[in-house]
Amino acid sequence: MLVAMKSTTPSPTSESLVTSPVAGIHHVTAVASDPRRNIAFYSGVLGLRLVKKTVNFDDPSAYHLYYGDASGTPGSIVTFFYWPDFSGRGRVGAGQTTALSFSAPAGSLGAWSKRLQEKGVASQHAIRFGEEVLTLRDPDGILVELVAVSDDTRSGWTGGDVPTEMALRGLHTAVLTVRDATPTEALLTKDMGYRLVRREGNRARFEAGPGGSGRLTDVLADASAPNGTGGVGTIHHIAWRVADDESQQRMQARLMAAGFMVSPMRDRQYFRSIYYRERGGILFEIATDVPGFAVDEPAATLGQALKLPPQFESARTEIEHALPSLT
Repeated sequence: MLVAMKSTTPSPTSESLVTSPVAGIHHVTAVASDPRRNIAFYSGVLGLRLVKKTVNFDDPSAYHLYYGDASGTPGSIVTFFYWPDFSGRGRVGAGQTTALSFSAPAGSLGAWSKRLQEKGVASQHAIRFGEEVLTLRDPDGILVELVAVSDDTRSGWTGGDVPTEMALRGLHTAVLTVRDATPTEALLTKDMGYRLVRREGNRARFEAGPGGSGRLTDVLADASAPNGTGGVGTIHHIAWRVADDESQQRMQARLMAAGFMVSPMRDRQYFRSIYYRERGGILFEIATDVPGFAVDEPAATLGQALKLPPQFESARTEIEHALPSLT
């Protein structure tokens, strides 16, 4: 269980006032071993909507599933690649995003604790930065956090069996673990427009834009952490949101001027992306809010049909035959 520690709240600095088109978290992508167990947990237990059923752009033999709110709003999305267990489990450590942190309504964690217990999922309570937190693990061991928040106006997904008063609103915080926090914090404040909010022990919290859930980032400095390795049970990358292509191009130019190796733009069908590694080794993506998940199917039926990237459509029969059943 995490224990609250003495915190400090810094005064704004000139670095924290840098203007940036980055508006917070777009999505977080992790690696799971079994898509059916994954759906049963994120949709069946946590009550998120399955908003897109597609395949990996680099490997059409594997599902890529997206969960979020009713329309797949940026800031609500978690996605999963699927690698069978024999492909190798990863190791959580430095150079990774290390938790999936969701916003839950204030006063709902007692009900969540009861629901999780009924579903056979162990959880623990903690207090962090004055917020009540429920911590648990998904079927592959990924750390999941439910944070009680009183001022999150997002509605979440209420079409499942989780009552409206409990529904998760979206992502709350990005959690970044590095051995040396200084370069990562400098990137956040100097180039990405985040402001330092406060510190508790080895954890520093930053916020973008107006702040609040979905715009928060915690940097954990752990000099003794082992190097994280990719694989099942780890988070592959985190994506930050910008409004459109022009905003993304501005960030690409800014990051390249700061010495980062940034990829060309890649069309991910539901958003456009650029990628780079921050100095601590974490893979960062910057993704556009547009065009969104309803570009190839009606919002009312999101996630029901298998949607393929255009380059794989001609092989649909073979791909559908090779993919495991999700029922």
